[in-house]
Amino acid sequence: MEDEFFGEKSFQHYCAEFIRHSQHIGDGWEWRTAQECSDGYMCKTQFQIKNGTATSHLETSASVHTCLPTEETLELPMDDAEVMGSAAASEVIKCEYHVLYSCSYQVPVLYFRASFLDGTPLALKDIWNRVHECYKTRLLQGPWDTITQQEHPILGQPFFVLHPCKTNEFMTAVLKNPQKINRNVNYITSWLSIVGPVVGLNLPLSYAEAASQAE
Repeated sequence: MEDEFFGEKSFQHYCAEFIRHSQHIGDGWEWRTAQECSDGYMCKTQFQIKNGTATSHLETSASVHTCLPTEETLELPMDDAEVMGSAAASEVIKCEYHVLYSCSYQVPVLYFRASFLDGTPLALKDIWNRVHECYKTRLLQGPWDTITQQEHPILGQPFFVLHPCKTNEFMTAVLKNPQKINRNVNYITSWLSIVGPVVGLNLPLSYAEAASQAE
């Protein structure tokens, strides 16, 4: 990739590769297309259970569990009934992650929302408080330029969003060495592995391995 700004076709290509591997390992990512237009986005839903000092990430299907890095994690696969049953003694949060293409910035953007099982959404202040300590310095320097709340460009619903203004800057550095040694990388994998942990979304190493092995 000669230019870290890339078009929507490239975005969809990288997403398709990413989703193929997700389906292979049962990680829960899927592609959705809007009914009113041809635009689409990647999405994944997961449950995060906070109980004391431990956080369990629960999936309704066999998948890789991700976590908020602020707490020790306990990974336990459960179905919906078990998730509901755990709610009595735990704080259960449903997190929905969407990856969209920004025509303005020509980069991917991570939209997400979080709510309790009764449907009560987390406020922006709650999201800021859940950010890992190692990202807090950047957040405090410009919270509204880091994580803010916007209308989902396709769904028209309120979502939180990681602002994409610095994406091209850090991705230029990330992709520089792989380009030099002619190593294949998936832009979405590299980008999401950097921005995802800020909001509790981690990728297993197999995504990077799959990208490097792709022709």
